[in-house]
Amino acid sequence: MRILFSSHVFAPSVGGLETVSQSLAEEFVRQGHEVRLITQTPGTGDDHYPFEVRRGPSAAELVARVRWCDVCFHNNISLPRAWPLLYVRRPWVVAHHVWIPRTGIAARLKRRALRHATGIAVSHAVGQHLSTPAHVIPNPYDDATFRELPHIERVRDLVFLGRLVSDKGAELLLAALARLRSRGLTPTATIIGTGPEEAALRSHAAALGLEHQVAFAGMRRGEELVEMLNAHRVMVIPSLWQEPFGIVALEGMACGCVPLGSAGGGLQEAIGECGETFPNGGIDALSDVLEGLLRHPERQAALRSRAREHLRRHTRSQVAQQYLRVFANVLEVSGYGRARTRSI
Repeated sequence: MRILFSSHVFAPSVGGLETVSQSLAEEFVRQGHEVRLITQTPGTGDDHYPFEVRRGPSAAELVARVRWCDVCFHNNISLPRAWPLLYVRRPWVVAHHVWIPRTGIAARLKRRALRHATGIAVSHAVGQHLSTPAHVIPNPYDDATFRELPHIERVRDLVFLGRLVSDKGAELLLAALARLRSRGLTPTATIIGTGPEEAALRSHAAALGLEHQVAFAGMRRGEELVEMLNAHRVMVIPSLWQEPFGIVALEGMACGCVPLGSAGGGLQEAIGECGETFPNGGIDALSDVLEGLLRHPERQAALRSRAREHLRRHTRSQVAQQYLRVFANVLEVSGYGRARTRSI
């Protein structure tokens, strides 16, 4: 199968969509398919992938690649890269990783265009938000990288991993730590990540008297990140907004952390029965759940024991296979695959 893979953002940009796009594209190739990826993210001149990457394609290049493919796949809809489908008949599949607004010209155009696409939603929450039907296929995590390391001792209690922006809720974690101290609990916490709120968070931690409990680790990647996650017991994901999914929960879980996240959106689906949730922004609820986990390590152990089975459904190979089944079915239903075979 020839797959034209559109990902508006891609490496070297860093983020959840970029990670998923690379994982899926590599798996499609590994499972015997040909992939050409288009993106608007500028490169650094050192693209070494098992598939072609075309950055900022011209109109002519875009049309040529649509003509080449069997399936046009958008990892998040991109109207500027969908227009050739008005002239070149190809099956169109769109995976939804974000909420599409219900108002505004761009949102209305996207919702109208999606009537002509086969949809994939990364969570039931996202699927229910759409105005068109969608297959629900959860996101994968990098199961080759994120794993438990038996030689690393779990010496720290809590870890936060994410961009230091207000929506991610790191300030909520600091407030919960202050409340726990009044209850006689002083767990250690590590904040991994950088962002525009870092200076304010550091100041807030100092104002709350948490300097000896909270460590700001900055950006960590690869094996260094895996080792750091393995040294913690509970991953706190206190997002204030409705997360469409939450790959970070899978990454923490794979490294042996018990995930504790906000319940809105699709994050609770990523956590499943392997962790705890609390209402978005609920400082009292977060403090209570944290206290329960910290005072009852047997509860942590029970939740951790469920992770392996849950994670099997989120490996790169398993998720890619589900995508490929959708592609194959779309080709079969459209008749384009049969027509192309007859013409060869």
